[in-house]
Amino acid sequence: MQIYFVRHGKTEWNLEERFQGGHGDSPLLSQSLVDIKKLGQHLKDTKFRAIYASPLKRAFNTAQGIDDAMNAELPVIIDERLREFNLGKMEGMQFKVAEQKYPTQVDDLWNHPERYDGHQINGENYPEVIARGQSFARKVAQKFSNPDDKVLAVSHGAALSAIMGGLLGFSLKNLRQKGGLNNTSLTILSTDDQGQTWHSLIWNETDFLDRKLSETDAL
Repeated sequence: MQIYFVRHGKTEWNLEERFQGGHGDSPLLSQSLVDIKKLGQHLKDTKFRAIYASPLKRAFNTAQGIDDAMNAELPVIIDERLREFNLGKMEGMQFKVAEQKYPTQVDDLWNHPERYDGHQINGENYPEVIARGQSFARKVAQKFSNPDDKVLAVSHGAALSAIMGGLLGFSLKNLRQKGGLNNTSLTILSTDDQGQTWHSLIWNETDFLDRKLSETDAL
């Protein structure tokens, strides 16, 4: 079976270079609504068994927009395990402000996952995000276990980098070895043993957006 992982559309806080985290939530940009429709049209011939989304509006609305563009008429199932990385006190802060106030946490978050200690700022650590993501993926793989089964899951940049790196068996130090994820990007992972092991088929695909990406599309 395959899980089509999608990062939500770009938001106002993405544009403003702010940490959104697991509790901050800002509206999708108007351009994102266009991008989401393009992704839905790109996937219109794919038959999904289910659509899941993080409970945060930016992810849920992305999932619903894809659903509408595909005319799939599937309910979007909210799953707490797809929520964005809880970044504690850094949520809502512009990157440059957080870098001044919490320089170690910001550097470790982006560059040294094996050292990151989110508990110091009332947030999560990488192993905790990976564990909930693995729980989600395995349960879905067990529920939809036929080789042709496909499921769509809409989540967030930091969470997905951790979750998918964990599913692929990467060490914490090398968790980001395949690179980051752009807004409204598509990554496909597959499993043939009910979620015990995973393989990457597509990573961070955005060609369907048919536009030049900006630096903030990857933040």
